Amino acid sequence: MTYKFYQHIVDNVIIGKRISTGVFIPLLPIRKGVIMAFKSLTLAHQIANVLKDGILTGKLKGGDQLLEDKLKQDFDVSRTPLREAFRVLEKEGLVEILPWKGAFVKKISREDVKEIFPLRANLEGLAARLAYESNAQRHHADEMGKCLEHMQLAIHKNDFAEYSKHHIAFHDVFINASENQTLIDMIQNLRVCTLWHRNTYQFYEEDFGDPLKIHGEITDLFKEKRASSDDVEKTVKLHIIAALGAFLATMEKGCERT
Repeated sequence: MTYKFYQHIVDNVIIGKRISTGVFIPLLPIRKGVIMAFKSLTLAHQIANVLKDGILTGKLKGGDQLLEDKLKQDFDVSRTPLREAFRVLEKEGLVEILPWKGAFVKKISREDVKEIFPLRANLEGLAARLAYESNAQRHHADEMGKCLEHMQLAIHKNDFAEYSKHHIAFHDVFINASENQTLIDMIQNLRVCTLWHRNTYQFYEEDFGDPLKIHGEITDLFKEKRASSDDVEKTVKLHIIAALGAFLATMEKGCERT
């Protein structure tokens, strides 16, 4: 495998390229107005992002060792940015660095999952409450409604990747509308871990019917001026907690097959 970075400064910039079979170097379309933000991204963070993509998509499995000598050649870099990238991923909970042994993709445990989902439930519930209490709740409901339509279309196509994309976008509406950056950052970090869990255990057998129903209920609550903040927060929390049971069941099936 060979990793290489391309940085073309044009109206639509692409950093990264698929350059060998089975190896994904993220394609990042960048709007003209945000080119400088990506130019400031360190080499270590660029490497970390590529490795993160491999972990989140399941190409790198729990327990896999990130071999420095191999990755040095793949990325054509020295050890220093590689080790910095490993530390970035360690802080995000995706990698473990063991003294005298090296860096390994972190394995997932039931305890990890059981800890993350309740935290997400409470934090996203709070974000939904703050978004609902804002003066633009009707606008948020319209945005969520659009996401819901795309989710329904994806179900008809049996396209989980498309469904997942718009499912994430649905939650992003009220998370970002909370306008509490500390809260947003905490949720995003937890959601990265949840996405990793879902992909690693191929959590693609979700019953789409119930999630569509609950997302419709959340959207309706944002449309209702008389709905209470408590109801909005509670509904979002229950939705995420319900997903915990389904995920743990799928996790058990995955363990049985291995």
